[in-house]
Amino acid sequence: MRKVALASLLGLSLAATTLTAAGAQAAPAPPKLASLVTLKAVRHHQLNLEKIADANGGNRAAGLPGNKITVKYIADQLKRAGYAPQVQNFTFDFWQEKSPPAFAVTAPNPKAYTPDSDFETFQYSGSGDVTAAATPVDPGATGTGSGCEAADFAGFPKGHVALIQRGGCLFSVKSDNAVAAGASAVVIYQLPGTPGPVAGTLGKPYTIPVVGPTNAIGTDLVKQAQNGGLTLRVRTDTLTQKRETSNVIANSKRGRADNVVVLGAHNDSVTEGPGINDDGSGTATLLAVAQQIGKLGGKVRNQVRFAFWGAEEEGLLGSQHYVDGLPQAERDKIALDLNFDMLASPNFVRFVYDGDNSAGQNNVEPPAGSGAIEKAFNDHFASAKLATDPTPFNGRSDYNAFITAGIPAGGIFTGAEGIKTPQQATVYGGTAGKPYDPCYHQACDRYGNVSTTGFEQMIGATAAVTELFAHSTLTVNGNEFAKRRAQPKAVAPRQAGPYATE
Repeated sequence: MRKVALASLLGLSLAATTLTAAGAQAAPAPPKLASLVTLKAVRHHQLNLEKIADANGGNRAAGLPGNKITVKYIADQLKRAGYAPQVQNFTFDFWQEKSPPAFAVTAPNPKAYTPDSDFETFQYSGSGDVTAAATPVDPGATGTGSGCEAADFAGFPKGHVALIQRGGCLFSVKSDNAVAAGASAVVIYQLPGTPGPVAGTLGKPYTIPVVGPTNAIGTDLVKQAQNGGLTLRVRTDTLTQKRETSNVIANSKRGRADNVVVLGAHNDSVTEGPGINDDGSGTATLLAVAQQIGKLGGKVRNQVRFAFWGAEEEGLLGSQHYVDGLPQAERDKIALDLNFDMLASPNFVRFVYDGDNSAGQNNVEPPAGSGAIEKAFNDHFASAKLATDPTPFNGRSDYNAFITAGIPAGGIFTGAEGIKTPQQATVYGGTAGKPYDPCYHQACDRYGNVSTTGFEQMIGATAAVTELFAHSTLTVNGNEFAKRRAQPKAVAPRQAGPYATE
């Protein structure tokens, strides 16, 4: 899952626990896909992804060897399962921090801060070594708009370091406004009540340093600056260059090619670790589903498209590249998108994307049909007497490209760096006050960084809802299989858009 993307930058909170009543759309008769897709098979794929990372620099990040081998592994597994996978190559702005950053007060009371614990460098920060006076931007803002408007920088002294509070808009909007105002460096500090420094992405390369300290450090710096004479040093040493990465796409042999169910997970990790929960859990689950769905035979009435997106951690780039490249006629053939990004968090909650916006926290109005997808997942869990929590569509994962194109979407998620509430701990177990995934975007996101209990439940939900919509998308887009028409035994794989062959 991308560190911080789109409206996730707004610091949206997760909604309260809900448990829905049963009453799902009737599913096809046995055999059930959920009984065919086993935890053992999924864990086998996770272990292989870890081996690939360990042998290739410790990660599977886009633009690096571990991701190239991951793409080959996914394609090979799909070929062995009888698919004709297509590898869609594209270029992106690869970013890397070449040496540790520095962030310090140089006057009036010198103090150095520690990378990772006190502050982090934003992805796509430029390089530079700046020592300059610091000026708060709209210091009276409550976190819902600091630095989001050019007017916030009225009177900003050119060459100063801009102190900006997180919230209200994209980090890139804040940074663009700061650059336009003549800032020599940008410091975007954390929201109140959110632990740790800001680990974010700017979404595009910048030429000046941009760092994100904790709320405590940021608010203290604002007070010092308001008293006058605050000078900061901000040093970053980064690399940005064009590199290539890939999506992997494969279609089921059965099913209508004009009513496609897309299943998506991302194939990359961050550079800090192997990403076996984020998103090795989604990748492994979809591979296992792909290997078993053929056993449903003619019950697969709608083509199922397995999509393994590249460069999600760089800014949702692979999924956006894919959707942007589809002619409208091909977009219209996609009935819905199901997103599976992080399914095995050790301190998990069963989050379901809020397709009907009942919690009122979505940054966009979900396309019609998204509520039916949410209901399908909630009904599945309710049938097993398992609670769920809604989680907002905040643009944080690959579904974003689909919902902004008007395609219904949904999915499930077990939580990232967010903190588990006491209420959630009562319902789901685990530890209140701790992150859902304490190894999120870290080297310790390995094979052992998993709740097998929660993971098995999410695997079952993935398979069950996939089977449901492979059979009928009536509740999502009104499209029902016409029984009077003969269903072909097999349909040649049909790909949407031009792809480069692996």
